[in-house]
Amino acid sequence: MISNEEIAKMIDHTNVKGDATEDDIKKLCSEALQYNFASACVTPTNVVLTSKLLKYSDVKVCAVIGFPLGVQTPKTKAFEAMEVVSKGASEIDMVMNIGGLKSDREELVKEDIQGVVKSAGDKIVKVILETALLTDEEKIRACVIAKKAGVDFVKTSTGFGGLSGATVEDVSLMRKTVGSKMGIKAAGGIRNLKTALAMINVGATRIGTSTGVQIMEDIK
Repeated sequence: MISNEEIAKMIDHTNVKGDATEDDIKKLCSEALQYNFASACVTPTNVVLTSKLLKYSDVKVCAVIGFPLGVQTPKTKAFEAMEVVSKGASEIDMVMNIGGLKSDREELVKEDIQGVVKSAGDKIVKVILETALLTDEEKIRACVIAKKAGVDFVKTSTGFGGLSGATVEDVSLMRKTVGSKMGIKAAGGIRNLKTALAMINVGATRIGTSTGVQIMEDIK
């Protein structure tokens, strides 16, 4: 049976909204500290503030890169990753070049990811596949490319654009593809404990959500 503390340490407490204010980020970090979540996940512009607020804790600073569409060039993503690391991010969630994958340009997709991995150094890198836009065959190829590129996690979704988020079926397929050791982050539409546990039960090792507090409250 998974403990409350273990569930908390699987949650990336998230606010990557374009209109997030400093007060919103302060609230996010306060909640992350209260529940001892794995990380507070923010946009690059909020990394400095988040890093300052979490400085004396073991809650990590996670920054999104190439967000939310993944259409930036590999050099742009690599530079963005280098910048957020220099400002205090210890985890990076990058959006894959989705169009590149769908165009069968696997080397471009791999280069895109490897540039971020190199810039990140020893920091954790997660690749967002945006599974709602992919066929099952494309999801498998994306996982294989990401694994070859040396990332730590593959992630389901951005949660943006009105697209469907994580599904049990997708997380299960991703786990079967990457094997038992690689991390899987389920994100998008996970708003309660029941859904989070369903994802964990089929192989998710992180949960990305803006409702981490609600999930923890569901346990009580």
